[in-house]
Amino acid sequence: MDVYDAVATRRAVRKFTSEHVPKEVLTRVLSAASRAPSGANLQPWHTYVLTGKRLEKLKEQAVARAAAGDPGDEPQYEMYPRDLKSPYRERRWAAAEKRYGALGISRDDRAARREAVIANWHCFGAPAALFSYIDQDMGPSQWADVGMYLQTVMLLLRAEGLHSCPQMAWSVYHRTVADIVSPAEPLVLFCGVSVGHADPTGPCVRVDRAPLDETVTFLD
Repeated sequence: MDVYDAVATRRAVRKFTSEHVPKEVLTRVLSAASRAPSGANLQPWHTYVLTGKRLEKLKEQAVARAAAGDPGDEPQYEMYPRDLKSPYRERRWAAAEKRYGALGISRDDRAARREAVIANWHCFGAPAALFSYIDQDMGPSQWADVGMYLQTVMLLLRAEGLHSCPQMAWSVYHRTVADIVSPAEPLVLFCGVSVGHADPTGPCVRVDRAPLDETVTFLD
């Protein structure tokens, strides 16, 4: 797949089929993704791959916590600034409205919105998931490196005909994830990434991007 096609077709899929994702495909993707750039070649990412019974156990435990109204573990990092300013606040609202609109969920249907959020911890039905950790001693630059690594992973998954969904939501129940993967200390769970084949019956949400002149400045 052409890299432009991979970028254009990558999206956060929120409904997967149960079709198996071969270990050799994931190994090929993650081996190639190790070439992602990182300052001083620190390669600060630590990835745990879950499939089969381990993943099902994690889904069951996390979904149970969410369904019981468990607010989650103590945050290990702040997902978004507390007072998100313009234009970021409006972009976040617009993305949420488009997602829930595609699901046919109205703004005031709190029960349906809650169920849609809980689906995160079922990996939207995906048969494989990656959990991305970073050493707690790393700084903002290394967190950026992890982001570049994950984008590389997701584009390579597209090249393999697969889809994904990056989910910071998994950090909410980071202790439950740790119970399953037993991460080395002192690692912080950044996010999970659900991986699999997109279910064509699921909503295809393409969130608009800001016009180029809002995010890019050309200087001669």
